[in-house]
Amino acid sequence: MIDALEQIIGPDLPMEAPEQQEPVKWEYKPRKNPKWGEVTKKGLVVGRGPNQKVVDPDEVYRLSGMGCTMEEMAHFFGIDRETLKYNFLPYIQRSESELYMKIRKKQIEVALDGNPTMLIWLGKNMLGQSDTPTNTDANKILPWSDNSTTKEADES
Repeated sequence: MIDALEQIIGPDLPMEAPEQQEPVKWEYKPRKNPKWGEVTKKGLVVGRGPNQKVVDPDEVYRLSGMGCTMEEMAHFFGIDRETLKYNFLPYIQRSESELYMKIRKKQIEVALDGNPTMLIWLGKNMLGQSDTPTNTDANKILPWSDNSTTKEADES
């Protein structure tokens, strides 16, 4: 009887409702007639032996473009982080670069629209400006001498 139920419900679904310690607003109700099917997925086959998975590079690119970390993407696809990195690093790097460019462009647009906080932040981070300047050789005032102008005046 239990084997027949596993075939209908599937091995991933619990047979009974989970115990609820605290009162919650929801109640677990399994579907009466679940419909099962198969999906054919195109992508790169990664992993070895029984751990092989098919991962769509476009999906990796999209997730990376949303700012997902390697760990999050690996967990999403059910593969190891190093497997994801080994097979899809160029996709991830390009997508992250495009995300950073979009963020930078938006920050500059916001700053140029007159947002003083963004102007200060970009000045400090992109231009190396600070609230407390330090005296170094690079930003010291050049010495001024009036002697050169008096000598020129004496010669003429």
